[in-house]
Amino acid sequence: MNAFMIAFGCQQSRSRTLEINGRDLHFLEAGPSGAPALCFLHGGAAHAHWFDAVLPRFVPDYHVLSLDQRGHGRSGWAVPPAYATEDFASDLVTLMDRLGWERMTLVGHSMGGHNAMAFAAWHPQRVRGLVVVDSRPTIPPERLDRMHARGRRGPRLHPTREAAVASFRLLPRETVADPQLLAHLASEGMVRRDGGWSYRFDPASTADRAPVDGWALLSRVTASTLIVSGELSPVLPREMAERLRAAIPGARHVEIPGAYHHLVLDKPDLFNAALGDFLASLD
Repeated sequence: MNAFMIAFGCQQSRSRTLEINGRDLHFLEAGPSGAPALCFLHGGAAHAHWFDAVLPRFVPDYHVLSLDQRGHGRSGWAVPPAYATEDFASDLVTLMDRLGWERMTLVGHSMGGHNAMAFAAWHPQRVRGLVVVDSRPTIPPERLDRMHARGRRGPRLHPTREAAVASFRLLPRETVADPQLLAHLASEGMVRRDGGWSYRFDPASTADRAPVDGWALLSRVTASTLIVSGELSPVLPREMAERLRAAIPGARHVEIPGAYHHLVLDKPDLFNAALGDFLASLD
């Protein structure tokens, strides 16, 4: 990506907040309200701006929404903690009702992909298309244990915003993303809290995360489905991506060359082309 050509999606989006299930949910919204609905879900510890290199490609033809899922970004925290897959899905169906969306195409990366798969299985009549972006249906127990332990350590506080932004790292760390895009994500993902600066998400969203076993749900997905994986991703290697494709009736799989787990950051142009082709096939 040319660093001088980035047009971030948030620059042409409306920032909105609605009270959903007792807490504020924030999202970026763009495009004509009568157009087909297209919703993006970020991964764990991320936020709505993760798709800022993606949204501009689809704004003219779709009613686009990039959501800060509960406990993330500018959305409210769940008190007491409630970060089961069912909680995220409940937010989505309530949000759709509030927006007047009967059906949508749902695009989810990592944690967002897990939530999207479950939502498509539980609410098939509400999903026109499903795009799973480098996400696995379940988290191995040892990895979930590490996630919970990381969340219990709490956020690291930094003395200044600049120090917090400088500390920003992806997880997994491997990436070939444009540094300008990474700096933008870091800046949007920091907040002043408890006398310092920290990442803009609830540590309990990691410490108390309760994902379902999605493999048992996949046969219930009826929406047209695209699986997008990164060639170099340690999260959804090719063999598992093919197993996932086979588990969802009629699903297709596209591998993005040279991309790691955060492929919407690494190779946004290639991802946009794959998503655009998929959306065109739904028309």
